[in-house]
Order: sequence, then C-alpha cells, then structure tokens
Amino acid sequence: MSDEDVIAAMRQWIEKAVIGLNLCPFAKAVYVKNQVRFVVSHAPHLDGLLEDLDRELNFLAGADPEVVDTTLLIHPTLLPDFPDFNDFLQLAEAAVGENELEGVIQLASFHPQFQFEGAAPDDMGNFTNRAPFPALHLLREASIERAVAVFPEAETIYARNIETLEALGHAGWNALWAQPPTQ
Repeated sequence: MSDEDVIAAMRQWIEKAVIGLNLCPFAKAVYVKNQVRFVVSHAPHLDGLLEDLDRELNFLAGADPEVVDTTLLIHPTLLPDFPDFNDFLQLAEAAVGENELEGVIQLASFHPQFQFEGAAPDDMGNFTNRAPFPALHLLREASIERAVAVFPEAETIYARNIETLEALGHAGWNALWAQPPTQ
C-alpha cells in the first residue's frame, strides 16, 4: 500500500468518523485549514519508529502552528496487534519527556483493534479510538487549552462519543465505510 493510500484512508476516517460523527469537536478547524501533517513511517523496527517520533516531535515543536498545528504519525504495518502497540505507547510517552516537550506536546493513540481496558473487543466505545492504521497523534498542549476554553463542558466529550457510537451500532459504523468519500 502506498503512502498516498494510507493517508487517503486516514483522511476518510477523519472526515467520516472524527469530524462526521463529531467525535472531536476541535478537529474540523485544523483539518479544513490543512494544518494537520500526515507522516507515514516505514521504520523496520521500534527503534526506527521512535526515531521518526523524535523527528516529528521536534518538527511540530518548531513549526508555526498556523501552518502545522498537529501531526499524525502513522505506521501501517509495524504494530498490527493492539497489545504490542499499547506497550509501545510507554516508549512513545517517554520520548515526549526525553525531548523536553512535556507540557508542550501530548500524544493520543489510535489503532484498528483499539480496546479500552475492561471492554469487550466488539464494544462500540472502542471505536472512539479505532483508525485504519496504528497512529500517534501529536497535539500541541496550547491548542488543546484554547479549544477546551471555548468548548463548554469539554469533559463530557468522551461520554458523548460513546453514546454516539452505541446509538450508531456496528451496522451504522459499517455503513459509514460503504458510502463513497465526499469530495
């Protein structure tokens, strides 16, 4: 699969699920302004992926937020099993600190098999963090703070997302992907 195909699948997921279902009320503004950087990693091992993460953390920290506000670091093949990806997140979080970016950049994670602790694999709540490929979302803390300041009751987003997905159900989720992408 080409980088273009990987990015197209991630864009479709953002447009149909993240923005389309309003799972993240802050995503649309940066997405429509093309301030989301998509990076596909080809690292053959975890050390290489961590090097890619280091590069992207430092790139984002130094970039003008009006040009690049957030980054999705995607690796379509390296961590196909969610437990391995979940274990890797500890290393990824440590990389933020090692780059002296705690309080500047935070990570969110997405995976095709994402599963919250204690949830059944097919629980619709898991779909809040399911993306076509394993991905690390690098977010500027300042951008999050600004977004939360203008969004009433931001702490309710998580519960609202689960309600949205439960109401949608598996059939509704699958129907999202049966529709042609919007142009």
